[in-house]
Amino acid sequence: FSGSHTDNLWDFIQQYHQCLRSPFFPVLFSLSVYLGFCLPFVILDLLAPRVALVRRYRIQQKNDISWGMMWNCVAQCLYNHVMFIFPLSVIHWYYRPTYHPSDAPELHRMILEIVACLLLFDFQYFVWHLLHHKVPWLYRTFHKVHHKYTTTFALTTEYSGAWETLSLGFFASINPRLLGCHPMTEMLFFVLNIWLSVEDHCGYDFPWSTHRLVPFGLFGGAPHHDLHHLRFKSNYAPYFTHWDRLFGTLHME
Repeated sequence: FSGSHTDNLWDFIQQYHQCLRSPFFPVLFSLSVYLGFCLPFVILDLLAPRVALVRRYRIQQKNDISWGMMWNCVAQCLYNHVMFIFPLSVIHWYYRPTYHPSDAPELHRMILEIVACLLLFDFQYFVWHLLHHKVPWLYRTFHKVHHKYTTTFALTTEYSGAWETLSLGFFASINPRLLGCHPMTEMLFFVLNIWLSVEDHCGYDFPWSTHRLVPFGLFGGAPHHDLHHLRFKSNYAPYFTHWDRLFGTLHME
C-alpha cells in the first residue's frame, strides 16, 4: 500500500522532470502554492463585511480587510520573489543541479521526515522570532515590516522584508537536506509548511482548523498567531506550543 501510492505520485511528478529542473520552477511553484492557498481566504475576507456566517468565524470581527491592504501584501511578496528569490534560485540551479532518484520514499518514512522537518523549522523559527522581538535593533531593522498589520489575514503571511523572507526560506529549504529527505518529501514538506503558515495568518477560527484537530493544545494555529500580532510579546513559535510553554511566552485569550 505505502510503496504503491508513493510510487504512483513520484512517477507522476517525474513526468515533469524538465520543469522541475528549470531555474524558474522554485519561484513559480512557491508563488502558485502560496497564492492558491491564500485565495479562499481572500474571498472570505471580501465576503465577511456582508455575510454574517463568514464574519462570525473571524478572530478580530471588528476589523475589515480592504483591497488596498491585500494589494500591498501581494506587491511586497512579488517584489521579494522577483528581486531576491529568483536570482538565488538561478545561482542554486547553476551550481547545484537538481537530482531526482528513480525510487519513491516509503510512506511511513516520508511522514516521519515531514514531521521532523516541521518540528525543526518550528524550533528555528521560534529562536529567530524571539531574537527579533527581544533585540530592538533586529525588530526595528527587519521584523517590524511584518507587524504593520495587527489584524492578520492570509496575505500577511509573506508580507515581510527581504531578510525575513530569505532567512526563514533558508530554514525551510535546508532542513530536508540536513535530514537527508527524498525530493518528494522535500516538496510535500514545502507545501505543508506554506499551508500552515497561511492558516496561521488567515484570521479565522473554524471548527476544522488545524489547532482544533491536534489534541492537548499542542498546536497554536490562527488564534495563537493572531494574538501575537495583536500583543507583540507572546506566542513566538509558528505552529506548536511547546517552546512557548517552556519559555513562559505562551498566552491564550
